[in-house]
Amino acid sequence: MSEWETVIGLEIHAQLATKSKIFSGSATAYGAPPNAQANLVDLGYPGVLPVLNGEAVRMAVKFGLSVGAQISRHSVFARKNYFYPDLPKGYQISQYELPIVAKGSIEIVLDDGAKKVIGVTRAHLEEDAGKSLHEGLPGVSGIDLNRAGTPLVEIVSEPDMRSAKEAVAYMKKVHTLVRYLEICDGNMQEGSFRCDANVSVRKKGAEKYGTRAEIKNLNSFRFVEKAINYEVARQIDVIESGGKVVQETRLYDPDKGETRSMRSKEEANDYRYFPDPDLLPVELDDAFIANIRTTLPELPDQKAVRFSSQYGLSEYDAGVLTASRELADYYEAVAREVPKEPKLAANWVMGELAAALNKEGLEVDSGKLPAARLAGLLKRIADQTISGKIAKEVFEAMWASGAEADAIIAEKGLKQITDTSAIEKAIDEVMAKNPGQLADFRAGKDKLFGFFVGQVMKATGGKANPAQLNELLKKKLPG
Repeated sequence: MSEWETVIGLEIHAQLATKSKIFSGSATAYGAPPNAQANLVDLGYPGVLPVLNGEAVRMAVKFGLSVGAQISRHSVFARKNYFYPDLPKGYQISQYELPIVAKGSIEIVLDDGAKKVIGVTRAHLEEDAGKSLHEGLPGVSGIDLNRAGTPLVEIVSEPDMRSAKEAVAYMKKVHTLVRYLEICDGNMQEGSFRCDANVSVRKKGAEKYGTRAEIKNLNSFRFVEKAINYEVARQIDVIESGGKVVQETRLYDPDKGETRSMRSKEEANDYRYFPDPDLLPVELDDAFIANIRTTLPELPDQKAVRFSSQYGLSEYDAGVLTASRELADYYEAVAREVPKEPKLAANWVMGELAAALNKEGLEVDSGKLPAARLAGLLKRIADQTISGKIAKEVFEAMWASGAEADAIIAEKGLKQITDTSAIEKAIDEVMAKNPGQLADFRAGKDKLFGFFVGQVMKATGGKANPAQLNELLKKKLPG
């Protein structure tokens, strides 16, 4: 493996969050009964004419501006001709020679913290095909055309990625971006965000690319990584065994953890692209593009830089907290409530809250624990009403019951002991009960300091203020 270099390019299909399809008025909502959202245009009936959805154009331009790409003032829709059972017209309307977006870039962060820029070759508008159904239909295929005509933006990268991890990092960054822009819901289970991975290998130092295989329709980050790693190992094994890698389209089987051949890879000329005679070229002026630019939100990288400067967070923490717009908004809502403790807020959002959400498979905006309620807990840590350790117990009770932190602290009597005399009394009692350990400590066994901390904490039900306890023990234990 060390003699070989992997070359990866991704084609990401993001379903645009329009209410209707790209060339018809049919709805795009997920979950409708099969074929309930397909009209005559979607079904490819003779004599019907497509009409371009202006909102899809605006969303594609919005994406292009977010990645610093060139926005084409003149772009053209083409017919991509191929036969498939769920493609009623016998062709797909897409963009070929003149796409709406070209030459952008996206920066990713690698595992070691290094940054790498991945080129975006193009992003073009197209319609989705329908869906072939096989489950529960022995011996036949069912065709559901609800997806036919759903607007997509296909984001094509340069072959700049050199490992499966880089490919996943890039795909996650695009996923974050389209959700920030609110042009795609990013729901991979429903097929709203998926990718095809073009994978090849070449000897290290070689300039010419190897023969690539395209792995189709990967709809999870985990599958992308596993499929690419399998395909890389397969291609190396083929070459080292004296064979040749064939250019083809492959599918990933998650149950077997392997890719398998689907069909020989078509070239552009196989699709017989030509401009769609039913659709006029798309002409955009500077005012239209400038207007869309004003609608751009604060983008993930910009937000991460601000979080670092405004809240004093590390680059890593800022990156984690801005990985989704919802998480960033939640963190800021908490941080506003505890303005002197931005790092404490970050630790709890990325720590206990994230773990609890993951355990139950919830999103941060699920409403399970509103930001104001978590901030209420952090206020009690900040003012030393409770210790960090007790706070975890309070958090669990809040998560289970939905109650406020103050109510739980009062109900369970968890308020931290900050009365010096009460802590001293507990220390005196512990020292009296453990004369042997006390003598050993005074004889030089410094490690027993932790023993006494633990015993006093136990005696006070974990409620002694840790900082005060440590200071008082340092004075009392030496004698």
